[in-house]
Formats: sequence, C-alpha cells, structure tokens
Amino acid sequence: MKRGLWLKLKAALARIRPHRELLSLAIDAAVIALCWNVTYLFRLGFERWISARPGYDGWVLLGVVAAYLVALVLLRVPQSLWRFSGFGEVKRLTWACLAACVLAAAVVMSLGLTKVPRAVLALHPVVALMGLVLVRIAYRMLHEHLRSRIAGGHADVRRAIVLGAGAAAKMLLAGIHEQGWVVLGLLDDDPAKRRARIAGVPVLGPLAAVADPAVRGAATHVVVALPGATRVQRRRALDLAAGTGLPVVTVPSLSELNSGKSTIERLRDIEPEDLLGREPVQLDETPVAAVVKGATVLVTGAGGSIGSELCRQLARHAPARLVLLELSEFNLYAIDQELSLHHPKLERVLLIGDVKDLEHLRQVCTRWRPQLVFHAAAYKHVPLLEEHNAWAALRNNTLGTHNAALAAAESGAQRFVLISTDKAVNPTSVMGATKRAAELVISQLAGEHPGTRFMAVRFGNVLGSSGSVIPKFKEQIARGGPVTVTHPDMIRYFMTTPEAARLVLQAAAIGESGQVLVLDMGEPVRIADLARDLIRLAGHTAGEIAITFSGLRPGEKMFEELLADADITVPTRIPQVRVARIAKSAPVLGWLARLPDENANYIPDAEVRRSLQALLDALPPSA
Repeated sequence: MKRGLWLKLKAALARIRPHRELLSLAIDAAVIALCWNVTYLFRLGFERWISARPGYDGWVLLGVVAAYLVALVLLRVPQSLWRFSGFGEVKRLTWACLAACVLAAAVVMSLGLTKVPRAVLALHPVVALMGLVLVRIAYRMLHEHLRSRIAGGHADVRRAIVLGAGAAAKMLLAGIHEQGWVVLGLLDDDPAKRRARIAGVPVLGPLAAVADPAVRGAATHVVVALPGATRVQRRRALDLAAGTGLPVVTVPSLSELNSGKSTIERLRDIEPEDLLGREPVQLDETPVAAVVKGATVLVTGAGGSIGSELCRQLARHAPARLVLLELSEFNLYAIDQELSLHHPKLERVLLIGDVKDLEHLRQVCTRWRPQLVFHAAAYKHVPLLEEHNAWAALRNNTLGTHNAALAAAESGAQRFVLISTDKAVNPTSVMGATKRAAELVISQLAGEHPGTRFMAVRFGNVLGSSGSVIPKFKEQIARGGPVTVTHPDMIRYFMTTPEAARLVLQAAAIGESGQVLVLDMGEPVRIADLARDLIRLAGHTAGEIAITFSGLRPGEKMFEELLADADITVPTRIPQVRVARIAKSAPVLGWLARLPDENANYIPDAEVRRSLQALLDALPPSA
C-alpha cells in the first residue's frame, strides 16, 4: 500500500476512536458468541454442532454474552487501548473470562438446563480468552505496521510512558506519533486528571506509578514532559524515570521553548542542566542592560564554552558592536554563524588572535575602543596543565590576563571582567595557581588604572562545558562502559553555562574595582552519584555498566572552595551573589617582570612551579 492509503486508514481509525468503548464491547460480544459456536463445533463435530443443540441455546448464548460483557465492564477492559495491549490487558481478560464462566455455569446449572453440554461451559472461557486476545494482537499489529509505514518504515517502534499530563503533554501527543513513537499512557500527580484521556491516551496514575511494571507495560522509553515544573519537581521525575531501567528522554526546557530553539515534540536526551538539583539562579538583568546597551564589547575566548554563551547573552542586550577574539578559527566561525542567525543586525567584528600577543591586543583595543572587556580565554584542564604544560598555562592564564587587562586599561575601557575559577582558592594545581595569579594581576592593575573597573568572577564546574565530566561520562556509557571516576567521595559545585554567563554580566554591572564575585551554587554534588544517575537515565543498570575509581589525578582536590578561609565576604544587592574582598597583595607585576621572556618556547615545569609557589608564599595572610 502507498503511504497515502495508510494515511487514509489512520484517519478512518481516528474518526471512530471517540466511540472506542462501545465498539470494543460490540466486537468482544461478537467474538464471545463466535467462540461459543466454535466450542460446540469442537465438542460435537460438524455433523451435530447445530442439530444437537437444545432449543433454548440461543437464550443461553445471550445470557453468556451478557455475563462476559458485565465482567469486562467491571474490570474496565473497554477503556483500554487495543493498540497498546500488553500483559496487563491479558490479565484483565483472564479474570473477566473466569468470572463470566463461573457466573454462566452457576446460572445454567441452577436453572436445570441440562442439555447444554458441560464441556461447552468448561471450554468456552478458554476459547473466548484466546479469541479476545487474538483480536487485540491483530489490531495492535495493524496499528504498529500503520505507524511504521507512515513514519517511513522504522523497524523498531518506540513505545513511551509520558510523565506529565499537562499542556506540554497535549502538544507532545499532537506531533510525536509522526516520528514513529507510540504513547502507551500518561502519568500525573494531579488527582483531577486521573482516569482522564488526553488526545485519546489515558492518564494511568501518579508519577510514582511508573515503577509498576503493569503500568509501564511494553514501554521502551520514559518521556519526561514537565517543562514548567520546578527544578526539584523535575529532578524527582527524572529519579522516578531512572528507576525503571528504561532509557529516559525529555521535552525541551521552558527556556528552550521560549527562546524558539526547539519545539515541544523534539525529544532530547537528558542534558547536564537537567541534573542540577536546584533552581537556576536568575539575576537582575536591569543593570546589565543599562551597561551593555549601545556599548562596544570585547570578548576574548569568544568561541569557548563560556565565551560563546557570553556572546549570546550580550547580543540580547543590544550592544552597538561585539568584538569577538578567538584563537580557534572554527570556534570563531561557529559562534558567528549562530549570532548571524539570531541577531542579524548586530555588528560583529571577528578577530583571530592570541591573548599572549600584547601588541595585537593593544592594536585591537586602540582601533575598536571597547567599553566592556570580558576575558574568557584560558586553559583550564587541570591534569593536562599539571604535566609538561605548566609554562603554557602560566603564559596563557596569567600573562594573557595581564596583556588583555593592560590593553583594555590603556585604551580607556570602563570595565574589565576576568573569568576565574574556584581552583584559584588555596590552589594545589598549576591551573589554579595561574588563575590565582591572574586575580592578583587585576587587583594590582585596579590600583594603577583607576579609570577602569577590574573585577573577577569565580566559577565552580560548568555543566556540559568542554572538558567537563558529563560529556566524558556520556561517551563512556555509549561505548558500554566502564565509567571512570577519580574517587568515590569527590564532590564538586556545579552551575549551568547560562548561569555562568549571567554571573559574568552581573559582575560587570554591579562589581567594584578589585572585587572577586562568587555565585552561591547550593550544595556540592558527589561525582560518583552523578555518574550513577547518567547510567540509570541511559537505561542501564550498575551490573551492565560499571563505575571504576582511578584515583586522584595530578593537581586535583577532593573538594573545591569558592572563598579562601581568610577572605572577607560581603553581601551584594543580589542575594545569590557574594563578594570576596581580596586584600592588596605583594606587587605581582614585578613578579611577572622577573619571569623569562613570555615568548620563550619552553620553561621546565619545576621552574614554573617554584616561581608560582614563591608568589603565593609572599602573599599576606588575607590575600
């Protein structure tokens, strides 16, 4: 059959769906009557299966059919959907046939209708059960074949239980079938929705009912359709879904839907931000808009995880010009393509450049005169920088910060924001020490260039950023494991990329020169628990994909800090943002001047470490 004919058949089935319960009863009555005659044929043979019946057999048949229909109605069989029939449906049919058989036999025997063969009374429920099950199997086969033909011949039909029965689920059902999905039922905690039907799909119970195999039936996936739920509610739904052992997918988040980046029927895998166990921090955008609108803004590292998100959010606030400086040609091209699509009228300046090149930075700042500079260019992979790359880390993270900040100040920039890290607090790694030194650089420059506000923002781990643990875990799960975690007790603070970018913009708007701003990121997360969550949400068990512990890598801590013990914390007018006032330190610029020429190709790791340690040891206790 051509696809058009399958579509016509689908439309015909849709037209009769509102009358499904009456049709189900009518078909079941016909099957029960047919099976009564089949049982007579089996018991008496072709020669006698009609002639040997008593004259009142027709009335007995009507009574038997009535008994079966009553049992089916009491067990809510007509309300089930044949296209989703599974083991639970077979159980209900079995109980219905057993109950009707006992009732019919009792009535026949009590009325003394002895000419009705006892074998017919005993065998009919077995034959009727086979007939009722077969007709449902046949319809389900037809329906799934119909879906696969319309969807383009998908061999594997994906069957889903959907968590959520609100407006999102209704919109989801309108389009998901065209992608080869079959929705078996909906679950929702709203008591008013129980036993309701949405687009012909029944609401089977509360969200917790997903743990019941009889409710899940033949589902192959669990879909979480709660885009408007709170983060805590959404996380509970994900935990319930993960407990089923089935793969879990979700509808886009409310922010994705509002931004137009996705539509409700575009199901996706669980993303890092879905696992954040707290509400995302929403900061005050009014002062941000006042600072950014109409300004020329320079972003270094504009193609990286944080830099690119910064560019997206800056573009929303209508700067006069956005200058993007990036060392990677491809990353620069990628973010430009995205910005050109969503903000075609924004003037963009695309520059391939390196923050280690001071003269180029001076030329850029002199030509474009940025009022705001966001310094996101950095090396951040702790173990990689710890061995054989300490000089590269120092040049890029510390000297690069000095170059960008100095060029910004010399050109008259109003604000300079450094993106720092929690690893800069009591650093135990080269990466953390170079970022701590970078904070000290802007602290000293703040005193020497009062015309520019210098500030830093400390981040925890950014979910889903390049080099973070979650993309690595997902790749390992896709390969079948094992998932490698450094230590069972390692914990980290996490934030989403949009949160990180918002904090940077907030720092630019409210920060004072010399301040380090920190986001309150809630409770830290155990990395091993995060790995277990991802394994379960991918539809696997701990027995299928193991977690192995590899031990701490060079430079890593068991836990990270956002504020040094001696730092003085003061509140801001934004409740989730704190300020660490860093005391004036020993002259870091003089320390930089004593380093080897920044263009040196290689300085031994030991020498770089000794130099960084000497700088940190010379700091006053409160620095």
